Amino acid sequence: MTDRDNLPEAEGGYLPVNGMDMYFEETGEGTPLILLHGGTSSCKTWQPFLPIFSSHFRVITPDSRAHGRTNNPSGILSYRQMAEDTAGLIQALNLDQPIVCGYSDGGQVVLELGMRYPGLCRALVVGAAWYKFSDVYLDTMKMAGFDAPGQVDFSRIRQNSPDWVEEMQLEHVSSPDSEYWKVLLRQISELWWTPLDYTEVDFQKISEPTLVMLGDRDGIIELQQAVEEYERIPNAELFIIPNADHFTAENEISMRVVLDFAMRQSRFG
Repeated sequence: MTDRDNLPEAEGGYLPVNGMDMYFEETGEGTPLILLHGGTSSCKTWQPFLPIFSSHFRVITPDSRAHGRTNNPSGILSYRQMAEDTAGLIQALNLDQPIVCGYSDGGQVVLELGMRYPGLCRALVVGAAWYKFSDVYLDTMKMAGFDAPGQVDFSRIRQNSPDWVEEMQLEHVSSPDSEYWKVLLRQISELWWTPLDYTEVDFQKISEPTLVMLGDRDGIIELQQAVEEYERIPNAELFIIPNADHFTAENEISMRVVLDFAMRQSRFG
């Protein structure tokens, strides 16, 4: 029997955080480990990997602002706001220096969390996060149908990615509107089109032990950006996930590396 054959039961609930109702699930005991999902996804992303972590950690998987069951009264998305949301969740649950791991947009949130809230966390995992625009990134956005901030080609997305649209309709239920996915994508287009342009000084603000990860053939984020993040964060490790693009890098190999990193930080924290 494998880990995946025996998925743990996760308990779900809501907490008032920064003017919204944040949905989260948790399972396991021990040092808290928060897992932040990517854009247009939800906490369900982490379900296949819960057995890897929950026998060692108290695993908390929130739905980010505007995603899954969490609403977004402001109608605006920004990585800084989502980092504030994560800090608010940590405070609301009275967590003592959790380890926080994020992938894609979740990784972006972790970068912001490290820069804006030094000392709040025990350790950080930054997965598939960019810090400056590249031609590859911008071309990918346009090809996907995100033409500009607030400008989304819904017809092209529905035609080229019907399964993705169906998945978003099923996962994002904070609104009863079956077309809410369009609202989410409009908001997320603003998020993805906002330049970050972090400086070396910004990265040096991250004091926690940090694992930087990226697939070796991500296809959206250049490998060099991950290397530069690793070089600029004072206490960083780097793991390049073999034979993995942006959509396949969350896998058994990378999660075992995250587990190893998290257990080392838990022992020495």
